[in-house]
Amino acid sequence: MSSTELLDDLEAGELSVEFEGLEPWDVLEWAIGRFGDRLALSTAFQDGDVALLDMAYRIDPAIRVFSIDTGRLPQETHDLVEELRERYPGLRLELLSPDGVQLQRLVDRHGPNLFLRSVEQRLLCCNVRKVQPLNRALAGLDCWVTGLRRDQWASRTDIRKVEIDHDHDAIVKLNPLAEWTHDEVWEYLRDNDVPTHALYGPGGEQAALRAFRKLPTGSELTRSTKAVNDALASLRERPLDRLKLTAVGPGAFTLAVSTDGPQLTVRLDRQGARVASVEA
Repeated sequence: MSSTELLDDLEAGELSVEFEGLEPWDVLEWAIGRFGDRLALSTAFQDGDVALLDMAYRIDPAIRVFSIDTGRLPQETHDLVEELRERYPGLRLELLSPDGVQLQRLVDRHGPNLFLRSVEQRLLCCNVRKVQPLNRALAGLDCWVTGLRRDQWASRTDIRKVEIDHDHDAIVKLNPLAEWTHDEVWEYLRDNDVPTHALYGPGGEQAALRAFRKLPTGSELTRSTKAVNDALASLRERPLDRLKLTAVGPGAFTLAVSTDGPQLTVRLDRQGARVASVEA
């Protein structure tokens, strides 16, 4: 049972309004003071995640931090984990793995690369490797902290700094970076010399390309690549308005191509290239 009185949606909304305009470290300090050891910071080691880790550690070096180790993380992620442990002495960073029995059963039945075959198998893989470990991590917490920002995706433009996570027993979900932009995050990282992932920031694209050379082969990869080629061909001879490459995860990028008509977003990661969205 929680020893802290949890918030409801109305209280969360009022706090979000109150916190609008406050710096992320101010929101973190409030949450750490209120929830104590029943608060944890979730990290996938993206730029915003390590910025929050640095802020939270400055407030409370005993802050709980967790990450999901799916078993398929790139070496650059493991390198960063070691760098963070060295930079922040006593860091309470827990790497959570999928259930070993379930994972073995999944691999035995479908193979290690089932996520390449279909959307359904990709969701099955994600459930075992990511969703279930996350559910275990959040059990017993009153608040978890994420690095979500409004400028990351169109679907995130309305996120609030304080939300109620009804998918996880109505605990508090805190998004201290909601107002910040990509540039503000990187300004903080540079100003505070925070360790960052090798697949982000300067040189990240080159590191990603090195990873792409090791892409698996197979019919799913061939089909997804053909879909990307067909989508790009549909834009041929249209005036190009914008071309933007954005890091969205370790070894994962989106390439946004905007024209005077359609807008195409392609996702690039270790599994290949696929069309993420097409807007008229």
